[in-house]
Amino acid sequence: MIRQSRPAIGPILFLLSMLLLGIYFTFAAVQGDYGVFRRAEVTAEARALRAELAALDAEVARMENLTRRLSDDFLDLDLLDERARDMLGLVRRDEIVVR
Repeated sequence: MIRQSRPAIGPILFLLSMLLLGIYFTFAAVQGDYGVFRRAEVTAEARALRAELAALDAEVARMENLTRRLSDDFLDLDLLDERARDMLGLVRRDEIVVR
């Protein structure tokens, strides 16, 4: 009797499972929650939030300046006059209003 050798299925299954495992980890490294694409999204979002923070810091500084100029310690009469006219809608007789 001649014995035919059949292909060893164990090593083939092992290689196939290692290949599938490698594909899974590669996909997770690129598309996963902590993958390359997510990192790019987080970086872009952080950049946008830093720009928004800078704009808000500038607005806060402007408002602090206006508040300081209208405080009891330092009163800017021109600013007070401007704000009162703006809020009340008043105009002097000798002024010309351009809209």
